[in-house]
Amino acid sequence: MVHLTVHLIAKSSNYSKTCRSESLQQYLKKLTHLNFSNKSIEDIDDLSMCRNLTVLYLYDNQISKICNLGFASNLTNLYMQNNNKSCIENLSSLHKLSKLFLGGNSITVVEGLDELKSLKELHVEGQKLPRGEKLVFDPRSISSLSETLCILNISKNNIDEIWDLAPLRKLTHLYATDNQLQDIQEIETVFRQWSQLRLLNLNRKPVCHKPKYRDRLITACRILEDLDGKQINELSRQFLINWKASKDAKKKLDDGKDIKEQTTNPLTTDFRMGPQHPFAHERSSSLSKPSEYASPALHFEYKETAEEKRYEQSKCLLHVY
Repeated sequence: MVHLTVHLIAKSSNYSKTCRSESLQQYLKKLTHLNFSNKSIEDIDDLSMCRNLTVLYLYDNQISKICNLGFASNLTNLYMQNNNKSCIENLSSLHKLSKLFLGGNSITVVEGLDELKSLKELHVEGQKLPRGEKLVFDPRSISSLSETLCILNISKNNIDEIWDLAPLRKLTHLYATDNQLQDIQEIETVFRQWSQLRLLNLNRKPVCHKPKYRDRLITACRILEDLDGKQINELSRQFLINWKASKDAKKKLDDGKDIKEQTTNPLTTDFRMGPQHPFAHERSSSLSKPSEYASPALHFEYKETAEEKRYEQSKCLLHVY
């Protein structure tokens, strides 16, 4: 079993170059970056002498537990991809941690991040999950990250819904390829809460094949610059936003007309009214006439079809796709 110890650090080539001019203790005290990736390390021993450590590379090892990092109050970047971790623990003292890389482990629950008030990047892509399971998120951790997290990578984790991530309103980049998202309406609703989202990648998901998928997400994310690896030009965005606003306004107007029609031209007669009733003649007359709204309704259907055709033609001219 290989342990990361101060003695292992002493044997590293970097220290060997400076060992003649300073002691190991002095070297460790000044150390800010430590790279022990792909060294078959299984455990982390006491490294408290490295109290100024800011960046630690431990990816491509065999570490199953994060431990003995309580001293690292200055640590900002921690790289632990492709290890043997099954849970996230012992990070609460890393108050300055800004970037956390945990992709390619065996984590099933994103948790234990409640105290990481400076975390801006979280990478948990490609977890080795049991068959049929998906990566889930602890609401406490998500709530704690709501004001800081900007970049999130959750690709290849069999995720089929993202309601739990809605509080992450500071997100600017989301990588969520190769998952099982299907509900376009859910995605629109959540993304509208992420007003700062600039890059979104949902490639290789069922939802990508939904009608007008790209159009709907561009209008939901008003400042989105890149969707699934394709740039969004401002002219295309403005066209889609204006189109949606016009369509919504028209729907609202038509809904108002429907309500007015129901109140002024009822479809049933009160048969208790006799011929002498003061409203009997007026009611029967209105029923005997063709509805004054019937013709516009038919015209509306034709007009909508024509607009849809112009919409598709305009998109081609603007190179939306």
